Amino acid sequence: MGLLCVACASLLAWIWLTFAQGMFWRTDVRLPPRSDPARWPSVAIVVPARDEAEVLPCSLPSLIAQDYPGEAEVVLVDDGSTDGTGELALRLAREYPGLPLTVTSPGEPAAGWTGKLWALRHGIALARTAHATEPEYLLLTDADIAHEPDSLRELVAAATSAELDLVSQMARLRAVSVWERLVVPAFVYFFAQLYPFRRINRPTGRTAAAAGGCVLLRTEVAVRAGIPDSIRQAVIDDVSLARAVRRSGGRIWLGLAERVDSVRPYPALGDLWRMVSRSAYAQLRHQPLLLAGTVAGLVLVYLAPPVALFAGLATGHGAAAWAGGLAWLLMAGTYLPMLRYYRQPAALAPLLPLTALLYLLMTVDSAVQHYRGRGAAWKGRTYARPSDA
Repeated sequence: MGLLCVACASLLAWIWLTFAQGMFWRTDVRLPPRSDPARWPSVAIVVPARDEAEVLPCSLPSLIAQDYPGEAEVVLVDDGSTDGTGELALRLAREYPGLPLTVTSPGEPAAGWTGKLWALRHGIALARTAHATEPEYLLLTDADIAHEPDSLRELVAAATSAELDLVSQMARLRAVSVWERLVVPAFVYFFAQLYPFRRINRPTGRTAAAAGGCVLLRTEVAVRAGIPDSIRQAVIDDVSLARAVRRSGGRIWLGLAERVDSVRPYPALGDLWRMVSRSAYAQLRHQPLLLAGTVAGLVLVYLAPPVALFAGLATGHGAAAWAGGLAWLLMAGTYLPMLRYYRQPAALAPLLPLTALLYLLMTVDSAVQHYRGRGAAWKGRTYARPSDA
């Protein structure tokens, strides 16, 4: 009876997720309909960078080469790099003529600031004061993100056409190695499940999120929302940024990218593990009860279906096997669109429970590292819980 109850509960959860969670599994949320504005607004592209010499040759030239009809410039903020990131950026600017590039450094973050947001603060302030008139938009993009030449043009056209204050695209992450192919599509799938894009994009919606690798933000709204000062302690800065913009009355939009890609490699499981675990417990607001609930939810939703199927078959409990099998089928079916988006084989869909188990372990490890004083560690810095900072 217990096995049947768990299997039925998991099946009901998947029915609800499939049909009532904002159609999170669909991958057709792309830039909204757009047309060229009568006048192209000015844009400052702000790139925080810390020890990014490995990926910068694949990303920075794509920003310098933006085919944008209006006034635009690139500001790269070298956040205390020790690998020559700033010098490399200047050399790349000489090799790839295009948009003007400024390289600056803010020094070590002030107390209560994360490094990325401290760098963004410095870069935004410089962009706003470097000229007689401040830029009308800010493109906040990570140093590992490569843009097609028309990326900025399309983002601005979408923002002006739909009267959006924040337009964010989730860059297509690299999925080449075995572990990347197993883990990366699921990362975006889980994110969309937590933050369904269609709900985010409703003008009156309450759900708010962005993808930090590519955010076009109206400068006026950034000032009104106090960006980045109002979110200076945020480890998950993209979600916090979107919430601040929405609270200020701004309109936000988030979707999947077609021509914006992450070039950062995660060849080994350990690389992906660190990427997820550094912020997983922060996502749960460092609350043990939320951690326990998340673990229980992952077990019920992702691990119970295959267990119920095989246990039901082994014990002759047909009803439990059917319920578990149907739940697993819904799980795999909703995962297929994301696998297609990442150009991965459909055979990976039934392996989602295994990937979910890895994410469960990463989340638990994130909490363990937090209580050991090593939580939210990234590139030589460890960030305290916001209330303790």
